[in-house]
Amino acid sequence: MSFDAIVRGRTSGGRLLFTTITALSLAIMYAPVLYLLLASLNPDAQLGLVPPSRYSLKWYFALLDDGRLAGALKESALVGLATAALATPIGLSAALAYRAMTRLRGVFLLVILSAMFVPGTIEGLGLSATLRVVGLAPSWVTIAIGHLLWTLPFAAVVSLIGLSAVRPSTIAAARDLGAGPIRAFVDITLPLMRTNLISSFVFAFLLSLNEQARAYYLAGRQNTLPLYMFGAMNSGASPTIYAFSGTIIVVSVAVVALVFAGLVGQQSRRPRQAPGKTSY
Repeated sequence: MSFDAIVRGRTSGGRLLFTTITALSLAIMYAPVLYLLLASLNPDAQLGLVPPSRYSLKWYFALLDDGRLAGALKESALVGLATAALATPIGLSAALAYRAMTRLRGVFLLVILSAMFVPGTIEGLGLSATLRVVGLAPSWVTIAIGHLLWTLPFAAVVSLIGLSAVRPSTIAAARDLGAGPIRAFVDITLPLMRTNLISSFVFAFLLSLNEQARAYYLAGRQNTLPLYMFGAMNSGASPTIYAFSGTIIVVSVAVVALVFAGLVGQQSRRPRQAPGKTSY
């Protein structure tokens, strides 16, 4: 048995090895999330697992009376929507610029993606100092700026994936038929990328909703959801925090599943051959 055969999973031992590694990785990733979700159904005041016969939605109903949590959620939703609304078109513009470039494409992409690797605390602290110099007081606007810098690389990557479905020959055919650059973009590129742009928006919104490190340095009186939950955990969290975490988990998984289903559906409906000629 060669090492190459094991690495490629061509043997029963190789398949078993990689299946075990994959299962352990998934368990490490999702076990804490599943534990928190199940523990949020505990009707007692202490976090912990209980038998299914004792499961209760007590703390989920208590969420309706938590005004501070609702206020923090409102602030985070406002910041998330603003961030996603800006990151999606800017990310698409960056992807279009990358595709159109003939020189220094690697450098351009590296500059775009480098924001992924900047620690959030360092970026938040530096951006806070910079914004104070220009006279911009901490508010939800400054938080949105910080979140935009964080989500932009991800939006650009999702847009690049969507652009891979747009064949240059299709654009060239539209141009040959008399379509201008804007008409070809609106009639050809955007329809083919619709699902990816929705994915980019959702991805940016969820990243913003869960971002705490940057918001810590950029927030004023605003209390975003992660900041509120962090403070609540340090002061002895109410069980409603666990219930709210369970709600966020379920909603996030459902949204991601819908987006993924849309991507799969779009891929299955995509024609294998170039579309027929269209008059412009």
